[in-house]
Amino acid sequence: MMFPPASSGRNEPRETCARLPVFIAPLLCGAGRRSAPSLPFFGQRAVHTIGLRPLRLTASVPIIFPVPIPRRKSLPHEIPLWVDPQRAIYFITINCELRGTNQLATDGIAAALFETVRHRQEQGLWWPHVFLLMPDHVHALISFPPSGKCIKLIVGQWKEWTAKAVGIGWQRDFFEHRLRHAESRREKADYILRNPVRKKLAARPEDWPFVYFADGQRPPFR
Repeated sequence: MMFPPASSGRNEPRETCARLPVFIAPLLCGAGRRSAPSLPFFGQRAVHTIGLRPLRLTASVPIIFPVPIPRRKSLPHEIPLWVDPQRAIYFITINCELRGTNQLATDGIAAALFETVRHRQEQGLWWPHVFLLMPDHVHALISFPPSGKCIKLIVGQWKEWTAKAVGIGWQRDFFEHRLRHAESRREKADYILRNPVRKKLAARPEDWPFVYFADGQRPPFR
């Protein structure tokens, strides 16, 4: 921005200020005092304004520009719009290659696997209503977005990643069954959560710690 040259005399002509832009003239010609009722006081001290950052063009004239306030990141348990209770939910079972030994139901392995489940949930690849680890297999109720990716590819990539990163040996394929009715969803959720009780690994379903819920609690299937 070009400003008129400073006057050599002690009393600067007021026409100089008149030629300045409207929002700059009061600041240059009236620095250190209130030039207009709507303007803030600009003295020698910096102006502290919440959410605003001063930018100084001269030693004593700050120009304030708004700074965007950071927004809170969406939490992973916020249900996305594509999770429609009227749409299909898939009952999925994934078996370990070696059966009969505990490979999944440990604190370290479970934490690593659930982190990969949560990460894919945040990426919008799936919505795991229930994801339960048994010693040698996984049971899950999962919704998938209408993204065009096939379920076999999404689950297969998760198996491939966890095999490399966590060291789990999975069987080559997995079982999937599409649930179309609310009653079957509730029955499958009960079946999954009671599985540790049937295997005498826990006295009650709520005592089994190796289970993940997308929204932090058991899905309210009606």
